[in-house]
Amino acid sequence: MSATTTPADPRAVGTAVACYTLWGVLPLLFMAMAAHGFAAPEILAHRAVWSLFVAVPVVLLAGQWTEARRVLASPRIFGWLILSALLIGANWSLYVFATTHHATLEASLGYYINPLLNMAAGAVLFREKIDRWSAVAIALAAVGVVIQTVALGHVPIIGLLLALTFCSYAVIRKRVPASAQTGLMVECLVLLPIGAVFLIWLAAQGQAVGFSSPSGLAWALFNGPATVIPLALFAWSTRRLPLSTVGFLQFLAPTLQFACGLWAGEHLTPLRGLSFVFIWVGAAVFAVAAFRRSRAARQAIRIAETV
Repeated sequence: MSATTTPADPRAVGTAVACYTLWGVLPLLFMAMAAHGFAAPEILAHRAVWSLFVAVPVVLLAGQWTEARRVLASPRIFGWLILSALLIGANWSLYVFATTHHATLEASLGYYINPLLNMAAGAVLFREKIDRWSAVAIALAAVGVVIQTVALGHVPIIGLLLALTFCSYAVIRKRVPASAQTGLMVECLVLLPIGAVFLIWLAAQGQAVGFSSPSGLAWALFNGPATVIPLALFAWSTRRLPLSTVGFLQFLAPTLQFACGLWAGEHLTPLRGLSFVFIWVGAAVFAVAAFRRSRAARQAIRIAETV
């Protein structure tokens, strides 16, 4: 991370909390849209279309239009962002389907294990070291997934695919020399034709809820800021916070998603609850280990500066 300020920068912490809170309550938007007659594919199409109209002003306000033009002019970078767009589109599809089909609890499981999957991917792809406590965290999460499989009677495929698609997306974006805002704008540009063609087809069939009334259009348009604003907050805050703080705060989103699932009346059996206990303990071990690593690194830097 660059442009790092003090580890306890209250503005950056507040911005990160706002980001993860918005991501955590996002299921409520999709649940409300489903209650107003929107099907999951139409929600996804509106998200793909209207996000671009928010992403472009964000790039302009950030002074990154020159970077955006450079990215679009580079076949290699643009090609990688096409792939990342398809991955984030698949992730959005799974998430919208889960939150509109009473599977928000399973979706939250995916985002609990995602940081642990990122850590495993870092070890395999980037030769990053996994210490003992991080290995324990991954093992606890794995036990939680096994218990959830037994509780559900099938593999929690939605949760696992959410974690896998977002982890793959993160790996690609780590390799692409483009800022978060510029990358998102290009990804929205890639997804725009897919969403637009589907909405045009729905409208021709007379089935586009988003174009049937002013209230329907308002719900549809709200997908733009609901998608882009949290990502903009994420990009700003993560550049100013240590990884340990980010690692701890990122568990706020799936915790709120879990609460949304309970609020919506999704069934939580004792055995399924036990699976989440293992996930939560693994997340806590991960966060504490990340904090200790960050503190040790800062101490080493202070000692080196003193010497």
